[in-house]
Amino acid sequence: MASEQQLSAIKGAKVLMVGAGGIGCELLKTLALSGFRDIHIIDMDTIEVSNLNRQFLFRQSHVGQSKAKVARDAVLRFRPHISITPYHANVKDSDFNVEFFKQFNVVLNGLDNLDARRHVNRLCLAGNVPLIESGTTGFLGQVTVHIKGKTECYECQPKPAPKSYPVCTITSTPSKFIHCIVWAKDLLFAKLFGDRNQANDLNVRSSDAANSSEQAEDVFEHRNNEDIEQYGRRIYDHVFGYNIEVALSNEETWKNRNKPKPIYSRDVLPAELNQQNGNAENKLVTDDPSSVSAMASLGLKNPQDIWSVTENSRIFLEALKLFYEKREKEIGNLTFDKDDQLAVEFVTAAANIRAASFGIPLHSLFEAKGIAGNIVHAVATTNAIIAGLIVIEAIKVLQNGTNNYRMTYCLEHPSKKMLLMPVEPFEPNKSCYVCSETPLLLEVNTHHSKLRDFVEKIVKAKLGMSFPLIMHGSSLLYEVGDDLDESMVANYAANLEKVLSELPSPVTNGTILTVEDLQQEFSCNINVKHREEFDEEKEPDGMVLSGWTQPPEKAKDIDVSIDNGNGVSTLKASQAVSVEAEEIDNIEVMSTETAAKKRKISDMSESSEISNRKVEDVDDDGDEIVMLDDDSADCIKKRRVH
Repeated sequence: MASEQQLSAIKGAKVLMVGAGGIGCELLKTLALSGFRDIHIIDMDTIEVSNLNRQFLFRQSHVGQSKAKVARDAVLRFRPHISITPYHANVKDSDFNVEFFKQFNVVLNGLDNLDARRHVNRLCLAGNVPLIESGTTGFLGQVTVHIKGKTECYECQPKPAPKSYPVCTITSTPSKFIHCIVWAKDLLFAKLFGDRNQANDLNVRSSDAANSSEQAEDVFEHRNNEDIEQYGRRIYDHVFGYNIEVALSNEETWKNRNKPKPIYSRDVLPAELNQQNGNAENKLVTDDPSSVSAMASLGLKNPQDIWSVTENSRIFLEALKLFYEKREKEIGNLTFDKDDQLAVEFVTAAANIRAASFGIPLHSLFEAKGIAGNIVHAVATTNAIIAGLIVIEAIKVLQNGTNNYRMTYCLEHPSKKMLLMPVEPFEPNKSCYVCSETPLLLEVNTHHSKLRDFVEKIVKAKLGMSFPLIMHGSSLLYEVGDDLDESMVANYAANLEKVLSELPSPVTNGTILTVEDLQQEFSCNINVKHREEFDEEKEPDGMVLSGWTQPPEKAKDIDVSIDNGNGVSTLKASQAVSVEAEEIDNIEVMSTETAAKKRKISDMSESSEISNRKVEDVDDDGDEIVMLDDDSADCIKKRRVH
């Protein structure tokens, strides 16, 4: 039973929840049943069918409606006398500024992406509002407490950035199935069904047009009066046959690689077999565009079967045909969606045909959908456990119980006979550029890189700023805002296209830039170091941001035995694994620590084999898949909060 002091703190608290998904539904229910009376919820998402297996406040009839509003209505049915205020909006909207955050006693995050998490972290720091973070993936979960000046902020430890694959690897030398998925989803699908005005790396001209008036024609364009079957075969032969032959012509590329094999439709689809395609009218049971399926049309039923090259080829052609016959109005505006059955079928087939060409093992539609949609299946029980832990920590925060705060990690298998691992929070990292204002270092070729590259790749992508202002000394190089006059907008737009060394106030080796986000009330300094060359494979951005200066003293390895069901494995504190996925419910770096030794373990793997592959902030409803190669091995020794 809660004490009188706890009940008083709970009843008088004003709480902000950010996120009403898998964790959010459980959290709102637990808050309401624990006695909280003033709850505000922000969530920009609407309910999807795929949410219904774990986000229990929602029903089939709610699909398409606001998560925040439906969650509120559902909870008020059994707790009608409390106040729940929903906001169907993006937490990064200007309405949710520092002043908005200051009205709350505590902020509870159930977010699904790194960018929004960083944004909320900075607003909480600026408003001096306690923040409780959380995340789950499968059976793993965590809850962390962040109090300004007392504990680490969310960004005190670096989060691994999503790995971007160089275009040359995706288009010319794939070696993993994910390379084929990225090619099929982000290049081929986008080229055929998305905005054709967007730049795309598939525009190799067909050989039969080389000496004709068609030379300037986009080979992917559906010609007037061209039979859709003929069009499909032409696309097939171009991307799986001709383009492979073009790649093979560069002999230097294949000196140390296995050569791919061109695949043409005539080789895998004899004419009589191709006639089996196109029976959609006989096998489709509905004209609803969202339910159109190439598998149904061809009589393929099990998504866990691995199709042969011939079956993949038939699916490829049938899916393309169905897009034109049943969903032609959408062509030109489509983007890949994991819940779009026809899109998943097309991408799976295209990826498998390309994989076959490059000698990469084929995958089932079930597996391919998981990779393309970043799906790690959620476990509702984990969400419920994490929600309960969030509320426990929130009550401690409301009582100012600094000595009782705990970061808690939920494990899939017992470690030291424990499934829940409580860890004392650590003090702020003095090297954190967010809460300790430590300068960052940017290595960049100042003679080649433009200000636009810096803004997009560093300021927005790496630093997570939405409304940046960039200054060199007293010179303002770039600013975003609704109150700028036309001449200023034109001036900043012109600056974006200039290389750094040619800006009105040149950025060269040794320059110190100040970057601010006025909405987040956050700023940092960046020291610029000129560098001539970058490794295209390892440093595809052409610039490297660093500045996470590790404390000088390294922690010793701590052995933790983990019984994962396949025998006992030992994880050392210096070994790290984390995950980014999708249909789970938002995780960051999965960490744990022995309760006895009270030292943080950077990341706990659920597998007996500790690999170097990382996944970071997980997305509950569909972000990019991310695979990261972790070269770091050492854990940081940190002082705990007392």
